[in-house]
Amino acid sequence: MPKRPEKPDRKVTSVDVARHAGVSQSAVSRVFTPGASVSKKMAERVREAADQLGYRPNVLARSLITGRSRIIGLVVAYLDNPFYPDALEKLSAALQARGYHILVFLAGNSDEDVDSVIQDLLDYQVDGIIAASINLSGELTDLCRAAGIPVMLFNRGISGLGLSAVTSANEIGGARVAEFLIDGGHKKIAHISGWLGASTGRDRRAGFIAGLEKAGMPLHAEADGGFDRATAASAARAMMDSADPPDAIFVGNDHMALAVIDTLRFEMGVDVPGTVSIVGYDDVPNAAWPAYDLTTLRQPVNRMVSSAVDTLLAEIEEGRTPGTITEIQGNLVLRSSARHPKAKGQTSI
Repeated sequence: MPKRPEKPDRKVTSVDVARHAGVSQSAVSRVFTPGASVSKKMAERVREAADQLGYRPNVLARSLITGRSRIIGLVVAYLDNPFYPDALEKLSAALQARGYHILVFLAGNSDEDVDSVIQDLLDYQVDGIIAASINLSGELTDLCRAAGIPVMLFNRGISGLGLSAVTSANEIGGARVAEFLIDGGHKKIAHISGWLGASTGRDRRAGFIAGLEKAGMPLHAEADGGFDRATAASAARAMMDSADPPDAIFVGNDHMALAVIDTLRFEMGVDVPGTVSIVGYDDVPNAAWPAYDLTTLRQPVNRMVSSAVDTLLAEIEEGRTPGTITEIQGNLVLRSSARHPKAKGQTSI
């Protein structure tokens, strides 16, 4: 075993590691390049020498040579919704397993905020961008395309831009909620949608209304909750204070649905589900808490993440043409916030 040398008064380089390990500099480079071909014995030898010398590869310098930073920029509008921190964690783990890391930027909902963040990401020389819960302009998309940076939409679709996107099957999910509430004997079914400026809000609403119409059931009342807790709570308050309140409300995501339950139970004294059934969308961790026990349409986040990563990396590494649209169906998870159809008492359908 070679004796560990004294700590140098300069930064250790790959040349020092190669000399210490008795290998070529190119062998050192391969060991620290994700996906490069190198034997297990060689990798162990080089890494042991690197540890002894205190060497760390300069990822940024290597990116100047290879043209790849192996960094993916992730842009998200807000993290208040528990769905997104969970999805972000899973995206990070999936990309790291493929030799990539993420650089997270928060953007407001305005076009100016999004434009500024994307410009910053391009300056960081990212290999690709995942845009979650934000809208991109055609001009911004063209800018990324000209820079050779693939863009992947996550849990959001934007038509006409030729971008790849992965979402849950929102229209099918909305229709499934309508079917469930009708089967449960509800007659006055309302909807508090997500922001209708987003594809997720529009598609869930469209599927829900189509499901009601298929059964000859009119939509009793509706409001745009804007994916905002306070707005959704205010909408639920107005619905239940009306002369003809609903007996069921489909809320466009769990983040809003939990606020609706809190408002009805603890502010208005309304029995959920005795007086009104509440159904959400996402199945965030809080939905299963005993205080809520929320019936909800589960977004298949693990499959969505896997699909998004596979699609984006195929565009980065293989030059696949963008524009792949993937919709993944999730299950309706039955809990106690909504009345169940008598013949369908299973826990997940």
